[in-house]
Amino acid sequence: MLYNLARPFADQFILFNLFRYITFRAGAACITALIISFVLGPMVIRWLRSVQRGGQPIRSDGPERHLIEKKGTPTMGGVLILAALTLSTLLWVDLRNGFIWAALFITLGYGALGFTDDFLKLSKRNTKGVSARIKLIWQVVVGLAGAVWIYSLTREPLAGQLAIPVFKEVILNLGIFFPIFSMFVMIGSSNAVNLTDGLDGLAIVPTIIAAGVFALIAYMVGNRVFADYLQLNAVPGAGELTVFLSALVGAGLGFLWFNAPPAAVFMGDTGSLALGGALAAVAVATKHEIVLAIVGGLFVVETVSVIVQVFWYKRTGRRVFLMAPLHHHFEKKGWAEPTIVIRFWIISMILALVGLATLKIR
Repeated sequence: MLYNLARPFADQFILFNLFRYITFRAGAACITALIISFVLGPMVIRWLRSVQRGGQPIRSDGPERHLIEKKGTPTMGGVLILAALTLSTLLWVDLRNGFIWAALFITLGYGALGFTDDFLKLSKRNTKGVSARIKLIWQVVVGLAGAVWIYSLTREPLAGQLAIPVFKEVILNLGIFFPIFSMFVMIGSSNAVNLTDGLDGLAIVPTIIAAGVFALIAYMVGNRVFADYLQLNAVPGAGELTVFLSALVGAGLGFLWFNAPPAAVFMGDTGSLALGGALAAVAVATKHEIVLAIVGGLFVVETVSVIVQVFWYKRTGRRVFLMAPLHHHFEKKGWAEPTIVIRFWIISMILALVGLATLKIR
């Protein structure tokens, strides 16, 4: 909004000229989201505690200590993340950019699903919220609509193409089937972050790291000079997503302030489903879907651990892990929660560096 207001006066006032630069607005969006989180955080947490009797329902078959240490902690803290992200984004982006509106649609669409799921869990006082069937239908509708939207915004012939990292000339032309592929990316990413959100600070920091990486990617592919130098597929207009992701970093850091062990609030499905959708939306828009699987490799491993556990248990009646997702396996082995969380953060940082390396290795 500020960009659209200041742009006509950029030539007359030097200060207003700053709004032309994505880097300036990205930094401002990050700081703004952080401030909003700090200001609204205590109020949101008090409100959540007042409306949630007993806090988030805890799984009876989970790690025993959760029944004691995490009892009474309110959930749905994702509303704080979404509020800071949305307000900051709308304040600093070019509102004429279609990629921004598509990313917000996907993020808030999945956030609404998570909010409904959290609400039902709280009202029923159990860990069963929205049915799996309804949840999948919701994810398909929002994911496919968002994918088609992004597809329509991308110029031909790049719109239906899937870029393969490292191999600069290897591109798969999916054509009109690209939105379907993109939909699965969004559903997978959303559910993967959701599965990872099981310990204080475990999901939000890898999300912040991934958002930081993709903020750089969005800036590069949105700038013809940088894209040509790095031999990336240039996507006109995608650079504005840098502001969106910077706001996500700020909102994530603000939430981490309250989610750091011992957490004062959990993000719940409201936050985790939305954050996964946000990362996927940007990955699809910037043509770096496969890189998302690398940078978000921790989310992938957590998801695979659940799939393997369910498949093997149904097939043999035995478990591969003591408990899935993977972070609960290490809890059952006696690892302290901070040890698991910090080591998973380190893994996320390493994977982020590997993902960044694909930008140069061609």
